[in-house]
Amino acid sequence: MKNQYLKMGAMSALIVLAAGCSTLGGGPPADEAPPPANPNFATEMDKFNKQFPNDKATKYEEVSLNFNNAKKLDEKGNCHDLSKYPVVIVLTLDASGKVTKSTTDVENRKAACFRDAYAGVQLPAPPFAPYYKPIKLR
Repeated sequence: MKNQYLKMGAMSALIVLAAGCSTLGGGPPADEAPPPANPNFATEMDKFNKQFPNDKATKYEEVSLNFNNAKKLDEKGNCHDLSKYPVVIVLTLDASGKVTKSTTDVENRKAACFRDAYAGVQLPAPPFAPYYKPIKLR
């Protein structure tokens, strides 16, 4: 009986949250067209892939991901709600970990917002430079 009440309480909470989210408005339109691809992205992603196999690079991927998540760098600029389509960004880092360049897989307002949000950001120092760091952003 106790489990049944817990389940009903959890379902009620989900319904309230869903209703609240749907009434906030904003966000991308449901009929949004896919953004155009960036022809320069494949070259940058290839540079990232050529860094492997490398134990130091593999370890750095975890370190930099944890840093990015802890600092919530992707929330800067409120970019996520500009499009329903995800964006993949490849950051080019110098020896100190500073972002010197960024390239996105698509070209739209959301991609431009993320490029601006990550411009000049300081991440932990990579194992070598230049270091290419991709991040998939919802």
